[in-house]
Amino acid sequence: MRNLTGPLVAAALMMSSAAFADVDGWLNWRGPEGIGVSREKGLPDKLALGTPVHRWTIPMAGGGTPVIAGNKVYGFGYRGTGPDLQEVLFCASAETGKILWEHGFNDFLSDITYDRYTIGSPTVDAETGNVYVMTSAGEFVAYTPEGKLVFRIPMMEAFGRLTFTNGRTGAPTIEKDLVIIRGVTSNWGADGPAMDRLYAFDKKTGEIVWSASPGKAPKDNTFGRPIFGWLNGKRVLYTGSGDGSLVCVNARNGQTIWRLPVSAGGMNATVVLHKGKVIGIHGDENLDSSEKGRMLAVKVDAKVTPVEGEPPLLDKTAEVWRNKLTAVSSTPVLVGDTLYETTATGQLNAVNANTGAIVWTLKLAPDQLHASPTYADGKLYIPFQNGMLYVIKPTPTKGIILSKTQLAGRGIGAPAVWNGRVYVFTTGGLYCFGNPVVPKTQTAGLPKDVAKYPAPGPAASLQVIPNELLLRTGDKAKVRIRSVDANGLPVKELPVTDATFASFVPPTAKVKSTLDGSFDNNGVFTAGAPSAGAYKATIGPLSGTLRGRSVPPLPFNIDFENFTPTEPDTYEPGPLFAYPPLPWIGARGKFDVRDLDTSKVFAKTLDNIFFQRATVFFGHPDEKDYTITAEVRADGSKRTMSTVGLVCQRYYVILNGNAQELEINSNQERIKATVPFKMEPETWYMMSARVDVQPDGSGIVRAKVWPKGQPEPAKWTLEVKHKNVHRQGSPGIFGFSPQSLYKVYVDNISVKSNR
Repeated sequence: MRNLTGPLVAAALMMSSAAFADVDGWLNWRGPEGIGVSREKGLPDKLALGTPVHRWTIPMAGGGTPVIAGNKVYGFGYRGTGPDLQEVLFCASAETGKILWEHGFNDFLSDITYDRYTIGSPTVDAETGNVYVMTSAGEFVAYTPEGKLVFRIPMMEAFGRLTFTNGRTGAPTIEKDLVIIRGVTSNWGADGPAMDRLYAFDKKTGEIVWSASPGKAPKDNTFGRPIFGWLNGKRVLYTGSGDGSLVCVNARNGQTIWRLPVSAGGMNATVVLHKGKVIGIHGDENLDSSEKGRMLAVKVDAKVTPVEGEPPLLDKTAEVWRNKLTAVSSTPVLVGDTLYETTATGQLNAVNANTGAIVWTLKLAPDQLHASPTYADGKLYIPFQNGMLYVIKPTPTKGIILSKTQLAGRGIGAPAVWNGRVYVFTTGGLYCFGNPVVPKTQTAGLPKDVAKYPAPGPAASLQVIPNELLLRTGDKAKVRIRSVDANGLPVKELPVTDATFASFVPPTAKVKSTLDGSFDNNGVFTAGAPSAGAYKATIGPLSGTLRGRSVPPLPFNIDFENFTPTEPDTYEPGPLFAYPPLPWIGARGKFDVRDLDTSKVFAKTLDNIFFQRATVFFGHPDEKDYTITAEVRADGSKRTMSTVGLVCQRYYVILNGNAQELEINSNQERIKATVPFKMEPETWYMMSARVDVQPDGSGIVRAKVWPKGQPEPAKWTLEVKHKNVHRQGSPGIFGFSPQSLYKVYVDNISVKSNR
């Protein structure tokens, strides 16, 4: 069955060889209790390189936190330079640091600069032992403890995940049978506008269960870990959002419970729960004052006000306290009624969690960016941006420095503590510290970050899994159905043979479209012509919906002549436009279809400068070995021209009008090659590209361009070799209108197999 969880789940949904036996460890970036606290004793007071306390170092750069499961350490780091830089998920012996297995991942089509890679962490599932991680290019992957692939989901091409110069992927979060990730995405339909979204997948199969859009237009790509709790019978998660809000979301169905706007920028630090309050911190301008940055606490069960067309708002009277502390993304650690927080100015602060009062402050470094404190054995282990690692003994009145050690590189991730060892990842390496003799009872009886669910209530609706499909015409996908109660808690699995399926158009849909295809009596959907839409499943009085899109198989051609522009353009009064094809990822608001001369063309919009640079995907993410050809045009003047191009197997092939060059890149700091090509504004050109992969994993990216109406040249205009070539990727379109001044046009697209 070729769908989003078909060929992309390369190991055929294999289960872990751990046979679902629980594993112990520091399984996520904030530890067994999810709060950055360890209950272990006998940990070293002084961490110094070259002493018996320094157990080993793995020479690999990293920007996150290692996680430990039993006697294995899992890290997410990077190595190499230029085109051959790769992120690496690795498994090593916790005792010796010897790497047992590893998998490398290319960066592609991203905006990341200055080696801002792996600013995120893996997560291990306590039930299966499987390890999950999100790469900087947006590949969400899961592996067994032995390093065998469970599933691989390309979030960029499948859900429109956007990348940013600062990287920051965060860490997957396990909640019972779900694994939850987040990111700013520009998907399709109602999810077309860019939003900071949460996605919940079945942790064993990779099937999507729900997605949530709890905020408004994002200001930042926040990456805080969701923190879970119970609220009025619902299993909920709390987190900061990219739009600068604190949000509460039902963790079982993605419904937004409330949001509280706080900051003019994203809220990046992970929140903390304390006695019915959620506590957050940020570093941008406040919405209700001229001050920059704030730590605040709000009551989670305060009054909520519905807002038409938007998530409900938590009343401002929910605020319990605030102080003036400022942090970029460093997360506080809660010990009893005291918060320990490292702020943007490099200070360690002790804060009364009941009142918000700052009890004491200790200056430790020039600044702090992402790294968070970890508390264990009465001590705080704190890395800083400058690579300095501190061990601090907090007292009621001050912090006492026990040791400080200069590590190589930058300290970005929080320390992990397990079985008498302290692990710290910097861009200079993964360090392990610990006393030579480890107490035998270190891990016994430690609590796990696992929820105890109450018995569900009566079934109130259906949950269809997967909740979103991506198929080629003719592909098949089987769904399953379970009933859930009014709070979203699962009741039981239901026979899919009892369900009836009918095409469904949400009443709020701006484009009234249906997904072509049909369900058989066993719940198997066969995709029809390229389209997008929703279906409603009904069993007795219960119902639930799923949505999906079908894309064309190879070969295919697109000429836009069947579109009818009828929508008035308020930005350019006069011309009419048609919305872009609904199944296309990242197109809504960035491109539309218009009349130009005697034909209809795909045109870059200019009304929103936030979308001056846009990438659109219109094929399946696992396409490979194809040639894409199209007519392209960039408008402009002698001083400023737009840029237009194609996406071929995760490479950009573009005509850069300002530079007068043909360019191939995948990340401009990593893979970029150009040749001069003189182009004129308001002139049509033909462009063609393909990627040839060699058996050893290397390859060549080829591109050619020539004036429309002239014979195609026999030779390629530009050829680029790549040692670790991208082996697959959706075809697509790229457009860049600097300062949203001049349009870009594409027409007569052809994608055909090279076989």
